[in-house]
Amino acid sequence: MLLQPTYLRRSAAADYLREKWGIPRSAKTLAKLACIGGGPIYRRFGRIPLYTTADLDAYAEAKLGKPVHSTSEYGVVR
Repeated sequence: MLLQPTYLRRSAAADYLREKWGIPRSAKTLAKLACIGGGPIYRRFGRIPLYTTADLDAYAEAKLGKPVHSTSEYGVVR
């Protein structure tokens, strides 16, 4: 049996990012990013934007930087 993804509305998606990843994104910020780009992938059901947890997880992973031991490592290219 295939599992169907759970779709979250924008406010629930913002809560998910904050609770699971500690990323402060409001529903209004997600709406702005949907217009200008740079936000998580979403789908529409009529005029309602819906996000999957998998797409939100991928967005959070892409936004996180690499692990470092100190701030001096940010300038090092390897």
